[in-house]
Amino acid sequence: MKNNLVHARTCVYNVNYHVVWSVKYRRPILKHDIEIALKQMLRAIANDKDFIISEVEVGHADHVHVLISAHPKLSISYMVKMLKGISGRKLFEQFPEIRTQLWKGQLWNHSYYVETVGSIREDMIAAYIKKQEKGY
Repeated sequence: MKNNLVHARTCVYNVNYHVVWSVKYRRPILKHDIEIALKQMLRAIANDKDFIISEVEVGHADHVHVLISAHPKLSISYMVKMLKGISGRKLFEQFPEIRTQLWKGQLWNHSYYVETVGSIREDMIAAYIKKQEKGY
């Protein structure tokens, strides 16, 4: 993870998310060429939608971990929707054989896990806030 501050026009930020989602029915289909294509697609989607995937990895051929860095104006739900929606459609187009292991035209499970990732621990931030002077 890059802990560099990003200087945008209206803010300075370091916003990072760890996101995980799985293949529908946890089918282990993300192997070999499909895994390689998926990783390339996810990075391209992120680049097109103006956020960064600094790490991406497939686990047990049935779920995906990504580390995303984004401007605060982008919602996590939007980024996940773009990543899952576009990659699912493109993987079905590029690898039609995966449809035999899935049905109803859905590659990804509807849910996902997200966790914010920071460069400072939560207890350190709480202690810092408690030490602030009132200023009046």
